[in-house]
Amino acid sequence: MFSVIVPTKRRGALLLASSMLAPVLCASTARAQQAPSEPLPPVEVSAPVDQNRTRARPASDGTPGLRRPAPGQAPANAQPAGDASPGAAAGAGTSSGGSGGSPQFAGIVGASSTVITANDIAHSPSHVLADIIAQAPGVQLQSLYGGVNGAKTAVDLRGFGAFATANTLFLLNGRRLNDIDMAQVDLSTIPLDSIERIEITRGNSGAVLYGDNAIGGVINIVTKTGVGGPPVSVRGEAGYGSFNQRMAAISTAVNSGPWSASFYGNGIKFDGYRVNNALDQRNGVGNLNYTTPDLKAFLTVTGDDQKLGFPGGRLVDPSIGVNQLVTDRRGTSTPFDYGNQQGASATAGFTKTLLNGVDLIVDGGYRQRDTQSGFFGTSPLPSFASTFNDAALQTWSITPRLSINNSIFGIPSSILTGIDYYDATFRQQRGAFRGVPPIHTYDLSQQSLAGYWMHTVGLLPTTDFSYGARVQNTWLSARDRYDPNAPFAFDAQATPLDQSETNYALHVGVEHRFTEIFSVFARAAHAFRTPDVDERVSTGPAFDADFNPLPQNFQLKTQTSHDAEAGVRIRTNRFQVQTSIYTMDLENEIHFNPVLFYNVNLDPTRRYGSETQASLRVSDTVTLRGGMAYTRAVFREGQFAGNDVPLVSRTTGNLGATWNIWDNYLVLDATLRAWSSRVMDNDQANTQTGIPGDATIDLKLSGAYEHFFWSVSVNNLLNALYYDYAIASNFTPGRFNAYPLPGRTFLVKAGATF
Repeated sequence: MFSVIVPTKRRGALLLASSMLAPVLCASTARAQQAPSEPLPPVEVSAPVDQNRTRARPASDGTPGLRRPAPGQAPANAQPAGDASPGAAAGAGTSSGGSGGSPQFAGIVGASSTVITANDIAHSPSHVLADIIAQAPGVQLQSLYGGVNGAKTAVDLRGFGAFATANTLFLLNGRRLNDIDMAQVDLSTIPLDSIERIEITRGNSGAVLYGDNAIGGVINIVTKTGVGGPPVSVRGEAGYGSFNQRMAAISTAVNSGPWSASFYGNGIKFDGYRVNNALDQRNGVGNLNYTTPDLKAFLTVTGDDQKLGFPGGRLVDPSIGVNQLVTDRRGTSTPFDYGNQQGASATAGFTKTLLNGVDLIVDGGYRQRDTQSGFFGTSPLPSFASTFNDAALQTWSITPRLSINNSIFGIPSSILTGIDYYDATFRQQRGAFRGVPPIHTYDLSQQSLAGYWMHTVGLLPTTDFSYGARVQNTWLSARDRYDPNAPFAFDAQATPLDQSETNYALHVGVEHRFTEIFSVFARAAHAFRTPDVDERVSTGPAFDADFNPLPQNFQLKTQTSHDAEAGVRIRTNRFQVQTSIYTMDLENEIHFNPVLFYNVNLDPTRRYGSETQASLRVSDTVTLRGGMAYTRAVFREGQFAGNDVPLVSRTTGNLGATWNIWDNYLVLDATLRAWSSRVMDNDQANTQTGIPGDATIDLKLSGAYEHFFWSVSVNNLLNALYYDYAIASNFTPGRFNAYPLPGRTFLVKAGATF
C-alpha cells in the first residue's frame, strides 16, 4: 500500500494547530492566578467528569440558564425550574437543550439541541436505538434490512436522504465513530443499557469542535462508567419476541476508592422478518476509571460481532403486473446475500487540572473494523453480477485539548482549544466471489490534522456569545491494483491519486434570556465534508458509450455548507418548549448519479425548515411530550432545480406519554411516530410515485418490585405495512424495489439487579 504525505505541508499544519494552543495557555495561566473580582456561578463547556467523553454538552434538563448576578450582587439561590420528583423522573421524555441549570454555558451557544437520558431510554417502548433517536424532532430513518434490532438503520438529520450517514457525525463519548469509508455507523452495536445519555446538536456548528461530517448535526452517545456507584452492582435481563427473537444483556460495575470498572454486554439472535434476514449479534463495552479531584483517567474498550442476511427489495412493476409487496412481502430475491462485521476499539486518556480553571485533556485511541459481504443475485451459482467484498479499516487518533474556565475583566469566559490527529488506512478486495483472486484491490490512506478554538463569554448577565474556528489539513493517497486475469474481470484500473487540501469550519452564536422562563438564540456556521473512500472508488464513469471500460479517478470535490438558525426556548415548572427555523446552502454536495451510475458533485442544493419539541408534566404521574418538523431539501440549480432531494419527508412528528399507574410497580409508555411521503432514491427528476407516508404506535407496560423488573412491549400496534426506503428504475416508469419493514411485533423481557 502506498502512503504519500507531503512532509513540509504536515509540519506547516502542525505549527498552525499548535500556535492556537500556546498563547491561550500563557494568557490563561496569568488569568488563573488572579482571584475573580466578584462571585460568579461555575462556567464550563463540559463538566470535568465529562472531559474525556464530550466537548460540548447540552444541558441535560433543558432548564434555561440562570441569569448571572450584576457586579457587586451575590448570586441568587434560585432553584432549577423543574423538580426531581419521582413522577417527573419517570419517562420525562426528550429534553430541550440550551444554557441550562447552574452552568451559564452548556453545549454550543445558539444551537438547537436535544438530550435523551438513560431514563428516557429505559421508558421507551422501542428497543431500537435508531427509533429512540427518531423521537427527537427532525430525525428521519432509512432501513434496508427489515431488522427488529435496527441493524444498519441510517439516521438522517436535516434531510440528506441516501447520504444521511455521511452528513451526520456520530460520536461515542465525544470521539468520532464515522470512518473514511461509506459503511454506516451501526447503532445496533451499542448496548442500550450502557448509554447514560444521547446528545443531539442539530446544524453544522459542531464542525468546529469535531470536524468532518457534521453538516446535518452531531449525535454524541455518552456511555456509563459506574463511577460513584455502590462497591458492586450487577444487572441482568433476558427476553423473547417476534420472529424467534432471543436477547440477553448483562452489566456490572465495581468501585473501590478512586478506581472503578464496568462492563455492559448484550447478545441477540432472531430469524428475521423476511427470508434471508436472520441476525446474530454480540456487543460489549468495558470501562476502567481512576478519579481524583485533580486527575481523572480512563480506558474504554469496545467490541462487536454481527452476521446479517440481506433480503433485498420487493419488486413492483405495473407494466408486467408484478407487486411483490402484496403477493410476497416477506420473501426475498437475494437468498444468498449477506454482510458480516467485526469491530474493536480502545480509547485511553486523562484530564489533569493544571491551574484553577485550566484543565489539560489528552486522549487517543485505535479502532478497527473488518467487513465481509457477498452479493450473488437470485442464482444459486455465482454469476457475472456476483460480488464479494473483503475490507479492513484501521484508525489511530490523538486529540489533546485545553479547557480554560476563568473570567476576563469580570466577565465569565470558557475556552476550549485543541488539536485532532487521525490516521486511517483502508484496504478492500473486490472479486466475483469468495475464494478467487480479487478483480480490484483498493489501498487508501488518509491523515488529517486540525486545530480548533471555541470561546464563549457572558457579555451580559443575560446574554451569552460564542465564536469558534477550525482549520483542518487532509492528506489522501489512493491506489487501485487491477487483475485482468481474475474471474469475470471486465474493467480498468483506476488512476492513482495523491491529494492534500485545507478546509475550515466557523461558528458564531448568541443566546439571550429575557427571563428565567423565556430565551432566544441564534447562530451561523460554515462546515465541510470530504468524500469518503467508497465515494472516490465509484467516481467517474466505468464505461464509455460503447461499453468499453474506462479508468476511474478517485476525484471528488469537498462538500461545503453555510447555515443559519434562530429560535426560542420556554421553560416553566411543568412545561417546556424549544422551536427554531433554519436554512442551509450547500456547494458540491456529493451524490450518486442514477443515469451514469457513479458519484458526482451536485449543482448547489438547499435545506430549510423548522423543528419544535415540547413536554408537559400533567401531574406527578403523567408526562406528555411531542415534536414536529418541517424539512425541505431541494436542488437550487442545474437540471433538477426546484425538485426535492430523494428520501426526505417534508413533515415528521411524534407524540409520547408516560403514566406511572402504580408507584413504579406498573408504568405505561406510549409513542406515536408519523412521517409524510418522500421521493424514492434514484428519482431526482421527481417523476415516480413517492414512498407513502405512514405512522406507527408503540406501547410498553413495565414494572419493578425490589430487585426485579419486567416489561411487555408491542411495536407497530396497528400493524402498518410500511417501508421507508425504495429505489426507482431509471428506465421503466412505475417500476421500483421497496424494502418492507415489520408489521406488529412484541418483546417480553424480565431481569434483576443486585
